[in-house]
Amino acid sequence: MGVRQVVRIIDLKLGPSINPTLSQPLDCVTRSSLALSQPLDGSTHVVVLQTQASYGLAGKTTTYGQPRDPLQLNTFNIPVSKTINKPYGKLNCLFSLFNRLKTPSSFAHPYHPLYRCSKGVEPIVIGKYGFRIELLVVETRSMLLQVLSLVFFFFSAFVKNGNAGITSTFIRSEWPSNDIPLDNEVFEVPKGHNAPQQVHITQGDYNGKAVIISWVTPDEPGTSKVQYGVSKNYDFTAEGTVRNYTFYNYTSGYIHQCLVDGLEYDTKYYYKIDSGDSYREFWFQTPPKINPDIAYKFGIIGDLGQTYNSLSTLEHYMQSGAEAVLFVGDLAYADRYMYSDVGIRWDTWGRFIERSAAYQPWMWSAGNHEIEYMPDMGEVIPFKSYLNRYPTPHLASKSSSPLWYAIRRASAHIIVLSSYSPFVKYTPQWEWLRKELKRVDREKTPWLIVLMHVPIYNSNEAHFMEGESMRAVFEEWFVHYKVDVIFAGHVHAYERSYRISNIHYNVSGGDCYPVADKSAPVYITVGDGGNQEGLAERFRDPQPDYSAFREASYGHSTLEIKNKTHALYHWNRNDDGKKVPTDAFVLHNQHWLYLHRGSNLRRRKLKKHHLRRVVDWASSF
Repeated sequence: MGVRQVVRIIDLKLGPSINPTLSQPLDCVTRSSLALSQPLDGSTHVVVLQTQASYGLAGKTTTYGQPRDPLQLNTFNIPVSKTINKPYGKLNCLFSLFNRLKTPSSFAHPYHPLYRCSKGVEPIVIGKYGFRIELLVVETRSMLLQVLSLVFFFFSAFVKNGNAGITSTFIRSEWPSNDIPLDNEVFEVPKGHNAPQQVHITQGDYNGKAVIISWVTPDEPGTSKVQYGVSKNYDFTAEGTVRNYTFYNYTSGYIHQCLVDGLEYDTKYYYKIDSGDSYREFWFQTPPKINPDIAYKFGIIGDLGQTYNSLSTLEHYMQSGAEAVLFVGDLAYADRYMYSDVGIRWDTWGRFIERSAAYQPWMWSAGNHEIEYMPDMGEVIPFKSYLNRYPTPHLASKSSSPLWYAIRRASAHIIVLSSYSPFVKYTPQWEWLRKELKRVDREKTPWLIVLMHVPIYNSNEAHFMEGESMRAVFEEWFVHYKVDVIFAGHVHAYERSYRISNIHYNVSGGDCYPVADKSAPVYITVGDGGNQEGLAERFRDPQPDYSAFREASYGHSTLEIKNKTHALYHWNRNDDGKKVPTDAFVLHNQHWLYLHRGSNLRRRKLKKHHLRRVVDWASSF
């Protein structure tokens, strides 16, 4: 097989007679062809992608440039979704063109159009090969399939092809990466004497029937009680604990933490925090009962900070409909300050996230900015502020440290690792993870998700290969237990990998390059929350073969689990204050895929200089 390239087509239109017209000629440097066959039946047609120096349709070919030997055809079926009535006929589907140029044969299966149009025809951004398929409408009349319109927009100004996936060169008009001033309304202190503030919740047990509610009273301890119930009658009361700490010459407020357990699944609870003269009321929703086919939507945020970019990310996330946050480390960036300002910036960040974190659980993991090792200020205890302020249910998963733990929620088993705690063989984190992976029951929680701060696979110049030591220790386990996806932060950009592994290399031999591995996780870096250090804009060139998509922009992600076999993933860019869906794909559950395909799962060496499949763009089944 030769090198396949994609033609650059601008404004290609197909009329009712199914004859092509070109508003601009094809670029003769790149070469490819597209052919549409007659329908096989009333619901299916075949799209054939053929690489040669010609453009063809239904046997009629117009040649551009110097002819070359054609390569092997690559065909696939596109099934049509349910009919949608429109004024111009019965629309059968709106779907993205699925380009299978030079992809492994095990991928050559029908592409199911999961993106359905419910409110008219909306553009679908593909972006895999430097062009956008904006509109593809299929109409059926008396079993005759006719193409009404097919519009390609080339947008190489935004996307360029690397040796593997996409490196987006999108440049946004970035808001300054400065922390929001202290007197801004987003940090407003609640009214009332000693009023509770910095309220946030996290899961409080292993299975989702408890929450830990945390808050701060600034002037005096007050009470650590939480009143709660299924209505504002607040029929139940839980008693918590209170503490404070010092950091250099800063003394924290009184930090309260209260475990509320014995909750019912899938129930809305109201809760009230009373500090004497002042009280505040909030609510939260418990997750559905653990079940392999239960649907649930997670948000993923990392490296948030407290800039205007951070605010944009947080506000966009709150519109996503996600039900809980998986946070991949680097919270307040308070360590970029000195003396008492360190503690003050922890307080402002707590008030900043309260608008979301008081109403739905944020699952925490620690990053390098939580270490706060500051010997010049006499502060040498790692994670001091973080551990005092943000509890985790580590004891429920038999962990010896709040920095690594596990929970089960809905149909997911979530494992949180600490990149900055010992993890080599025989250390407490290594021993714990070895046991926890054996506890995972994919029959009950089919989705296995891992959170860490430092990415294992990263093609950005920032923090390049910092995750290599953890990869050498844990990657073989991730492949063996078929982890579905690993989320990390640290790098202030977005990147998604293919399913790859590098577990056969050692210092005395073996393949030293990552290979395609269907048992391996997808690695996703979402360290793009918006902190004051700014974006990591320098990606390594050429783009490594394991990298599917990368872009230096701020944003957040969502993972919407549909059932035990499929989940929908989206990365949403913050673009001038607007949320822009930019990267998306359908995530197939590794456990159930393995049961279905068995021994057909195999590893393949990643070939250089070939095209990968397009970004699967999906909205719902």
